Amino acid sequence: MNLTPDGLGTEAPRLTVIGTGYLGATHAVAMAALGYRVLGVDVDPQKVRDLSAGQVPFFEPGLPSLLGKAMATGRLSFTDSLQEAAEFGDVHFLCVGTPQRADGLGADLTYVEAALTGLAVHLRRPCVIAGKSTVPVGTARRLAQTVSDLAPAGAAAQLMWNPEFLREGFAVEDTLCPDRLVIGAADGGTATDLVARVYEPLTDRGCPLIRTDLETAELVKVAANSFLATKISFINAMAEVCEATGADVSVLANALSYDARIGGQFLKPGLGFGGGCLPKDIRAFMARTNELGVGQATAFLREVDDINRRRRRRTVDLVREVAGGDLTDVRVCALGAAFKPNSDDVRDAPALDVARMLVEEGALVSVFDPEAMDNARKVQPTLHYADGVGAAARGAEVVVLLTEWPQFRAIDPELLGHIVNAKRVVDGRHALDARSWSAAGWEYRALGRPTQVA
Repeated sequence: MNLTPDGLGTEAPRLTVIGTGYLGATHAVAMAALGYRVLGVDVDPQKVRDLSAGQVPFFEPGLPSLLGKAMATGRLSFTDSLQEAAEFGDVHFLCVGTPQRADGLGADLTYVEAALTGLAVHLRRPCVIAGKSTVPVGTARRLAQTVSDLAPAGAAAQLMWNPEFLREGFAVEDTLCPDRLVIGAADGGTATDLVARVYEPLTDRGCPLIRTDLETAELVKVAANSFLATKISFINAMAEVCEATGADVSVLANALSYDARIGGQFLKPGLGFGGGCLPKDIRAFMARTNELGVGQATAFLREVDDINRRRRRRTVDLVREVAGGDLTDVRVCALGAAFKPNSDDVRDAPALDVARMLVEEGALVSVFDPEAMDNARKVQPTLHYADGVGAAARGAEVVVLLTEWPQFRAIDPELLGHIVNAKRVVDGRHALDARSWSAAGWEYRALGRPTQVA
C-alpha cells in the first residue's frame, strides 16, 4: 500500500460519522486526526454550521484545538445529507443518542432507527455500518436485517457493533488512546476486518482489539457502566452505615482501595453519579433483562439506582441540619451544576437536583459552575445563577460543594470566610481538605463522615 504524507494508504477507507453530538463529534475529529477523510452528518443544521466553522457546541477539553487542526487539513467536513454520506463513506459510524424513554426505563431507539433507515436506503455499494450507540442487547441483529431489507446494495451493506467507552472530560484521550476496542458482527469476516483496519493506527500502538459477536459487543458497554455504577453506589451505601455508626467513609474507602481486588477507582463517596450515560444505561439494562425473562439477574441495579438517588436527598438533609433545621430564607452558595468536572453536561446532574430541592425547601440558592451555566439555565431556569464563586458566596450561610471542579478544590477557605455570613460548608463530593477548612474556622460536614473530622 502506498503511504500518503499523513501515514495512511491511498486506499484508506473513507469514514462517515452519523450524529455529531458528544460522541459523534469527538469520533469524527479524532478519526480525521488519525489521517482519515471523514464526513460528519447531523440533522441539526446549526450543529453542522458550528462544526464547519470550527466551533464545538459543547465543552470538552482539547477538542476545539483538535477540530481546528483537522479542519485545516481538509480531511474533515460536515453535512446534513445522508445521501451524501452514503455516497462518500466506506465505513459509517452510527453515533446518535439513545436517551431513556419518556414512558419507562427502556432506551428510546427512535434516533438510531431513523438514522439507520435514512442511511440504508441510499447504500448502493459495499460498506460497513459500525454502531457505536449504546443499545439494548438484541438491537443490532434486528437492525442488521433492516439494513439488508432497505439497502439497494443488499447483503453487501453490513452492520456490526463497536461500542464506545468515552469519559466526559477525557473524550479525546479515550478516543485516541483507548484501553480497549471491541468489534462485534454476526459472522465476523469482512465487516470486522474493515473496521479493524480503520483502527490499525491504535492497535499498532498496542491497544487490545476484541472481536466478538453482536450480542456480546452490545453488552460490553452496559455491563461496564453497570459495574461502575454499582461500585459508586456500594461506597455510598457504606457512607449510610458510617453515618449511623460514627465511622468515617473516606478512611474506609482509602483502606479498601489498597486491596488489589477492589482498587480505588470509582470508590469515591459523595453525591453519586449522573450524566447522560450511567443512569439511563443501568435503567435500560434492567428493562431489557425483564423483557428477556431474566430480570432477576439485574434486580440489584434497582437498589444501585435507589442508593444513588438517596444521596441527593441526604445532601439536602445535611445542608438543612447544618443550617439549624430549617432552610427557609437561608442563603446557600451552590458550587457546581455539571454532573462532573471538565464537562458542561447537566443531564441528570446531582448538583442541579440538589439545588432545586434546596429551593423547594425555601432556601435562597445562588449557583455557579465554570462551564455549565448556559445548560443549567435551560434545565432549571428558575434558579439564581451567579457570575463567580465570590458572587455566589457573598452573604451565604451555607456553602455546598456539588461538582468537584479543580477551581473549587483550590478555594482559599480563609479568603472565602470574609465573604460569607456563616462559615459552614457541606462537601458533597469529598473533594475539599477538611483539615484546612476546619483550621480556617469553618464547620466542615460531608456525607458519611463524623461531625468532627480527625
